[in-house]
Amino acid sequence: MGRGYIVEGAVEGYLSKLCEQQAGPVTGLLIGQSSNQRDFVVMATRTPQREESTAAAGNSLDKEWFTEHARQVSRMLPGGLSVLGVFIITDTDAKDTLTSLRQLVFAAENLISSERLWSPADDDVTECVTLHVNPKTRKTVCRTFDVRDPKSMAKPADWKYQSDVCSSWITISCCLNVDMLVPLPGNKTSTESMDQCLKEELRVWAQQIESGVCLIDGKKLPEDTELTSGQKRNVRQTYTTQLLISPEEQRLTDVVQRCGGSVSVRGAIHSRIYLHSYKPKAKLAEKLLKRDVVSTVATRVQMVLEELQASEEESKGSSRDKQQTELVSLPRRVFCPVKVSGPVCVCVYQFSDEGLSEVTDRLKEMLDIDAAEQDLDTRQEITAEVLESSAASVATEPAVENVKVQEPKRNNYIGVAMATAAALLATAASMLYLNDV
Repeated sequence: MGRGYIVEGAVEGYLSKLCEQQAGPVTGLLIGQSSNQRDFVVMATRTPQREESTAAAGNSLDKEWFTEHARQVSRMLPGGLSVLGVFIITDTDAKDTLTSLRQLVFAAENLISSERLWSPADDDVTECVTLHVNPKTRKTVCRTFDVRDPKSMAKPADWKYQSDVCSSWITISCCLNVDMLVPLPGNKTSTESMDQCLKEELRVWAQQIESGVCLIDGKKLPEDTELTSGQKRNVRQTYTTQLLISPEEQRLTDVVQRCGGSVSVRGAIHSRIYLHSYKPKAKLAEKLLKRDVVSTVATRVQMVLEELQASEEESKGSSRDKQQTELVSLPRRVFCPVKVSGPVCVCVYQFSDEGLSEVTDRLKEMLDIDAAEQDLDTRQEITAEVLESSAASVATEPAVENVKVQEPKRNNYIGVAMATAAALLATAASMLYLNDV
């Protein structure tokens, strides 16, 4: 017998609704949590319609569009949730769609994993699920592929619907201060060079996170400690954690070198994971929390770099003078509950120039979630405010050795600064300083 999938009842209703609306093949993603014993599917979301798609495309699947959607959705999942696989709704025979499903699941996993900065563990589940749904008979065919093996063959799997799958899941949260200084060698201050340097430093930082000590409710628990004694329906448990990070003896930023500029990532982030209630161990909680910490920082940095890259493309050939110092806000993390019984939420990254309506629009487009603005949890991280006076002071004041750093009022933001002075700090906001030497 293959892997077993326990599926939230709301997923059955969602797929049935898509069957009724279906006017051709419909693809989408299955989202949930893996464990060694079983996997839990808590939600599904269809692939959004591509604006430039035409009727000439017929029934062919757009693999590039599908995988990009998978990448964007993966960024919106907090710790403990991941893209478990793909589904297709079509009246074509299941055997005839198996090759297409295999291509989609491998392509999506390859793109998602390319953005991960944390190291895979030996006990990670590497089987991804594919689900074929016939819109007329509603018959489902469930199979899995081992994405570690390019030659993996399809294996049958058990697909079982159940109500209140995540009603008693555990919520674990953490606030962590981040402080990185990334030098940009020579005159390599373009967005492309900045991207490369940041990824290298983020990998070093990710290794520090992985080797850090995790305290759950103030205690260092043995790895095999169970966080709950069996499943208790409708009983929600929450834990707060601390990550204690020891800096390396010598870091790249401690070495004197000639630089064309630097990127400083400083501030505090809010991390959150959800954990199934089937005898979860402290080891799993620590692994998922550390991965979420790394992922949320890397995602925000990458989003800003993508924005800067787009701005560079638009400004090519323009006569606008490039400022020595430029301030750009990083997005904050906003949470939205999933429409199931339980504590599970997804997250959206909101830039400072975006309103909540744009956040709800993104939830609808990416995850097919109808959310109202009052459903959003915006309390965990504050909105960045870029002040012109701050920009002017960074641009005109020389680097100093002693700078009094103002303590943030709340430990729930991330600051990114790019400047020559290592002492510059973005407090109470999420910022990016761009400064060339």
